[in-house]
Amino acid sequence: EISGLKGDFTIQDRRIKAVNEIREQVGDKNRVLVLVSGGVDSTVCAALVTEAVGAERVIAIHIDNGVMREGESAEVKTALESIGLTPQVIDASREFLAALDGVTDTEEKRRIIGDTFIKVSKRVMEGLAGDKNIMLAQGTLRPDLIESASALASGNAQTIKTHHNDSPAVREFRATGRLLEPLRDYHKDEVRELGTQLGLPDSIVWRQPFPGPGLAIRIICADSPYEGEEFTATEKALSQFNSNDIQARLLPIKTVGVQGDGRSYTYLAGISGAKEWGKLMRLAREIPTGVRGVNRVIYIFGDPISEGPLAVTPTTITPDVLFQLRHADSIVNELLFKHGLHRTVSQVPVISFPMNFGTPGNRSIAIRPFMTKTFKTGMPAIPGRDIPEDVLQEMVDKILSEVDGISRVAYDLTSKPPATTEWE
Repeated sequence: EISGLKGDFTIQDRRIKAVNEIREQVGDKNRVLVLVSGGVDSTVCAALVTEAVGAERVIAIHIDNGVMREGESAEVKTALESIGLTPQVIDASREFLAALDGVTDTEEKRRIIGDTFIKVSKRVMEGLAGDKNIMLAQGTLRPDLIESASALASGNAQTIKTHHNDSPAVREFRATGRLLEPLRDYHKDEVRELGTQLGLPDSIVWRQPFPGPGLAIRIICADSPYEGEEFTATEKALSQFNSNDIQARLLPIKTVGVQGDGRSYTYLAGISGAKEWGKLMRLAREIPTGVRGVNRVIYIFGDPISEGPLAVTPTTITPDVLFQLRHADSIVNELLFKHGLHRTVSQVPVISFPMNFGTPGNRSIAIRPFMTKTFKTGMPAIPGRDIPEDVLQEMVDKILSEVDGISRVAYDLTSKPPATTEWE
């Protein structure tokens, strides 16, 4: 009433606006190189650009970065062909893995992947018969820009995590006016609605979101346990949540979160013992509030974790670690589709973390079923309500029995905030 505005601006209106902006920016001579990861964001971006300028002016490229899910590149190719494009698949896995060799820092991994992605795409552009009239398009969303503290979203935001599609090299492309980001004002639920309007099949529109840096940021890397000066005090503060049937332990690794208006990069707390989900969810809310230095809480399946030193298995992005996580991830996703949960649970990251829980050389797997519409905030899926307990237990049992070198499986109990959707 005060502004005189009405809430009648629809996704259809935004689609028309985006198409017109693309046509204006591309002009009559330029062609558009669309770099498609295979996720819903980049695929919808490709479909939108195709509608705006026609398939004959769109060059669809899929770059296999070596840190993708099992069989993902073949699925990407099929998805693009379904919208009338003929994609070129470039295997750059060796280049990406060589650049990531020995790297453990999460921000460094994101920077390397983002910049390597741009290097590879530049080579692709330079090889297109010397054509200078080529622009670059990518499926950047609003939350990507916000969490990267991009000037397009805010002049005051802190960096929560650097997105591969907002790295320094990408910002250079943006500054020269040769970058198309038609989804930059959209959130995930709006992108899905737009994808449906553009005629994309449900198998693409409702595909589980997957980060551009791929499995590289779902593998928590470490050379040694992280035990800063505050570890003992934080561990003592966490002990107040112990009871006869629950053990809360501070784990010497870090994950990314958002607390207040800023980024946190702090300890992970592991709960083991009685599997009473209501009580566990309550503890997951109380612990980050009551214990400074903890931003994420997981439940660890199996026997309670005994007292004693907690060791990590030195971990970087290597083929054996990728194979291990791919196998666990495929088990989780197969069961999600089998039980029709891929449409009801917003996203289910599967994470490898280097805790060996007493078996040297082993690692552990965390499952992160997450409920959200915007991905700015969200809640963990509650077992027994959002995800059947028997399905969850089937995931745990199959991972432990079929994936070599896994000590424990855990369930991420944390909302966003204080934890981010991904662990890195």
